[in-house]
Amino acid sequence: MCGVAGFVNRHGTPADRDIIVRMTSTLARRGPDGEGFYVEGPVALGHRRLSIIDLAGGVQPMPNEDASIWVSYNGEIYNEPEIRRELEAKNHRYRSISDTESLVHLYEELGPRFVERLNGMFAFALWDRPRERLVLARDRMGQKPLYYAITDRGGIVFASEPKALLQHPHVPRALDPAGLARYLFYEYIPAPGSIWEGVKKLPRAHILIWENGEARIERYWAPVAAEIDRSIDFDACAERFWGDFRSAVARHRRSDVPLGVFLSGGIDSSCVAAALCEIEPAAGIHTFSIGFDDPSFDESSYAREVAEHLGTDHHEQSFSVDTLRELLPEVVGWLDEPFGDASILPTHLLCRFARDDATVCLGGDGSDELLAGYPTFAAERAARFYRNIPAPARKLAAAVVAGLPVNHSNMSFDFKLKQFLRGAAEPIALAHQRWLGSFDGREIADLLVERPAVDVEQEQMRIAEDFSKDLDPLTRSLALYQETYLAEDILTKVDRASMACGLESRAPFLDAELVDSILRLPAWYKYGRGRTKRLLKRAAQGRLPKRVIERSKKGFGIPVARWLRGPLRSLLDELLGFERLNRQGIFRPAEIARIVAEHQSGVRDHRKPLWTLLIFQLWYDHWLRGG
Repeated sequence: MCGVAGFVNRHGTPADRDIIVRMTSTLARRGPDGEGFYVEGPVALGHRRLSIIDLAGGVQPMPNEDASIWVSYNGEIYNEPEIRRELEAKNHRYRSISDTESLVHLYEELGPRFVERLNGMFAFALWDRPRERLVLARDRMGQKPLYYAITDRGGIVFASEPKALLQHPHVPRALDPAGLARYLFYEYIPAPGSIWEGVKKLPRAHILIWENGEARIERYWAPVAAEIDRSIDFDACAERFWGDFRSAVARHRRSDVPLGVFLSGGIDSSCVAAALCEIEPAAGIHTFSIGFDDPSFDESSYAREVAEHLGTDHHEQSFSVDTLRELLPEVVGWLDEPFGDASILPTHLLCRFARDDATVCLGGDGSDELLAGYPTFAAERAARFYRNIPAPARKLAAAVVAGLPVNHSNMSFDFKLKQFLRGAAEPIALAHQRWLGSFDGREIADLLVERPAVDVEQEQMRIAEDFSKDLDPLTRSLALYQETYLAEDILTKVDRASMACGLESRAPFLDAELVDSILRLPAWYKYGRGRTKRLLKRAAQGRLPKRVIERSKKGFGIPVARWLRGPLRSLLDELLGFERLNRQGIFRPAEIARIVAEHQSGVRDHRKPLWTLLIFQLWYDHWLRGG
């Protein structure tokens, strides 16, 4: 895995090598094994390398045979061996065994839309010198990030992370008000927005083509309504799915460095480990899990049970929850956008632990969004029933739930009920975001001094409307999760947490061939008979312990609610104090004081909104006040 950076000046202005060197140096964590540059005329490409395949010969930026096409690339192409054979048959000459080289050759054959042929995770910048054309691309599911800015001088700047863009003299270091509103709503900023004024994310499954000083953006793949395969019964479908999944895992294990599996004890990562054990001897497979001294957040016993069942070489380490809290300053230091998903802390801790024995790890990301694994999909069914209840009964139910005692344990009963009622009466697209997020549109308006720069709820509804009305309700909800939560929360979290310690994380559930086959499955095979991930659980029977298959989803939780009343209380008071907020001029001090007081007194559980605000303030101090 690697880091990409670069820029193209307009009107042929020669590129300044010092700028690309500064930009690329900020990405050293993504690529600790080396750096490379291509600077010619108006273009500059930079690259930081984490060596995975062809350790000696995969140096980037990399050209084609006559050095007319150059690429700086971050990712892995899992169908590259087949593509290479096709290209060699067409007389393309290879100088390495790196998958990078196939990109320039395939572009020579097919032009910018060659990305449609790729099964992998990737973000790259390709420079076509004869045409003076820049092509930026991001993979179908959004596993690898790519940011860009079109400058007021008419040039374009791009990089894997915003921190590299900010090293360019024509990219301002300024907060984008619309990005702030989106962050408060989502706890992250979905593409194409960012927290930085003038900086955009290239959305997943898109290419950007820059020619003659102008950019055009095209979507090259979308999860369109596929013809549902009704020719096979459920049990037979589960076996066929497992075969497809095992093939995806086999494609994802290609590596010239040590490979392992993240093992959380949940069904997704356990299935990855089980499939890999059917491909190669279990004793040689490294699995990694972490545990915590707080039993309500510790899942290590499940991971240990799976490892013993499969016979893997298991690595486990326990930490105090205080270790997570101590990570906060470090994490904010390498997160150049505010990110309110607290599970990034244990995810980074797991990656750092695994990095001692592996350079590549397989994980279970994407399963929930493709196969309906979240409890919110069950809540969607319950919400339809709730909306048919007479209004007086709904009002009574809300009053009863509001009166439940606050319990600060991980996913406590009262927390789940109260979150459910936040969205139950809303249209489905808004309901899901209310269940996942910290603030709704009205709360954001109450919170900000200035009027919100964007109507986030209307924006969410427009995103949902982009999906075919012919889709059934569950499939529409899954598509919405894939477009927003998966791409810009889950995959951003894993990318940043792993790259911060030079580890490559791969997600076999997001294999392009597997995704295509999942899209053809009937919706009730994913969520049916009251079971989330129904098909995966059936496929796992006989392959994993029953206790692991049947356990409810818990997530990678940390004790945020208790921290905010205990060890983080002083930090909360410092960063969200009245005088500080008054000087800052972004948030209304009285509104935040109310939220803090209710949480500290135990009247309400405001763990999510307070954590979201705390992370923003830490980010603000580091990136805008500290620079």
